[in-house]
Amino acid sequence: MKIEHFPQEVQPYLIPQPSGEYVYQCFGCNQQFSVGSLFYTCPDCKNVLMIRDNQWDRLKLISGRLWRKIFDYRAMLTAAPLKGIYRYHELLGSVLPLDSIIYLGEGHTPIVEANSRLRDWAGFRFWFKNDGQNPSASFKDRGMASAFSYLNFAAKSQGWGEILAICASTGDTSAAAALYASYMTHHVKSAVLLPQGKVTPQQLGQPLGSGAKVIEIPGVFDDCMKVVEYLSENYPVALMNSKNAWRILGQESFSYEIAQDFDYDVEDLVVVVPIGNAGNITAVLEGFLKLYELQIITSLPVVVGVQSEHANPVYLYYLEADPGKREFRPVVVRPSVAQAAMIGNPVSMPRVVRLVEKYREIAGYKGVQVVQVSEQEIMDAMLTANRNGHISCTQGGECLAGLRRLAKTGELSGERGAVLDATAHALKFAVFQEKYFADDFEPAFGVVPKGELRNAPVVLAPPDDMATPAVGRRLKATELQLFVEHSAEQIAALLGLSRLSK
Repeated sequence: MKIEHFPQEVQPYLIPQPSGEYVYQCFGCNQQFSVGSLFYTCPDCKNVLMIRDNQWDRLKLISGRLWRKIFDYRAMLTAAPLKGIYRYHELLGSVLPLDSIIYLGEGHTPIVEANSRLRDWAGFRFWFKNDGQNPSASFKDRGMASAFSYLNFAAKSQGWGEILAICASTGDTSAAAALYASYMTHHVKSAVLLPQGKVTPQQLGQPLGSGAKVIEIPGVFDDCMKVVEYLSENYPVALMNSKNAWRILGQESFSYEIAQDFDYDVEDLVVVVPIGNAGNITAVLEGFLKLYELQIITSLPVVVGVQSEHANPVYLYYLEADPGKREFRPVVVRPSVAQAAMIGNPVSMPRVVRLVEKYREIAGYKGVQVVQVSEQEIMDAMLTANRNGHISCTQGGECLAGLRRLAKTGELSGERGAVLDATAHALKFAVFQEKYFADDFEPAFGVVPKGELRNAPVVLAPPDDMATPAVGRRLKATELQLFVEHSAEQIAALLGLSRLSK
């Protein structure tokens, strides 16, 4: 649709021009630093950073009603940079010119409502937001679109030479970083550090396929992260983990899309996300707060963070009701099927603490809740969801298990329902489904398969003297007919079918 066909009121806003004054702001000492350089932590106090727009108030001159129209009409444009997360350009990257934006099809993932059977099982009406339908099959593409668009802009505007993008990962981050780096050809190369033996074959194959240098080291994600942090502090590399504030900025788009999908009415809505490295819940909180400040939404949804009992430092922190007595302590993680969330010392914890406090000032104490679930609950929830038409990963199962637990205890209320973050595609975690079906989980997981959720292929066994098809072997017509009839009769008996009456 051509711009001249849109209402005149929105025409001047549909193709955004670079604007604003972006800086890194330290969560500790509040110092600000230019985004003209790569910073991941404060040079002075070493605290984490967030991206701030020092000219943010200019956006308040546009009414919430008009912002809603701008975003809704932009959805009809065919301009590639505005088809993804940068539909919300002013909220998450207004300093970037459109010709610097990297778009690979990320964002605007579907929300799929649970059927009545699954809704009754959960005890709550809900939708999965299928972020596994992003290009690399996970939500990490949102942050990478932002981080690599910034790198593209900085490289071109400041004449940077070749850039090495590096990250630690449990799988999804490495796949996304390698994919976006490969698209940028001569500008960027990528390297990823993975915990040896703790990434599914599907997740290992993705960065290899994108041409990244993949390095496996002993330990878990937290150990990989320490190595990457050391490299970023001592060598000229671009850190692509959630310590990178541009990553968090792009992930705010998750909140913007939910608001738009619900016609900007998020009152009585619950949004459930896995915590992991705490970058995603940080982005979700920040995204809804931005929409609220601009009056694009008039109330805040409840945000629920979920952790496994095997990796629960944020849950333990908020278990203490008195804020004055809370003390964050990293935990030693145990094996978890929710691999992307198996992090004992989340780097974004300082951001979480500040944003939860701010969010609760507006939405009330229960505006942000944290719940933990067992590994058994995660696997049962994932398999139950996928038996009812979904493509949820283990992290999506984690969210569903958390929702179900809170619904049972009466901790949640809401006429609208809940949106659950299925962070990745189910196929990335097929190895855990296979373990469940084969009853092959290591004892450390604490998962005991339930018979009603197990499944396995049935192999037909024709008689030894029956000719059967094979590659390179052509059966005679009579042999083929005999094989077809015998196989069909076996299958009919297996499926409990009755012959048609003639």
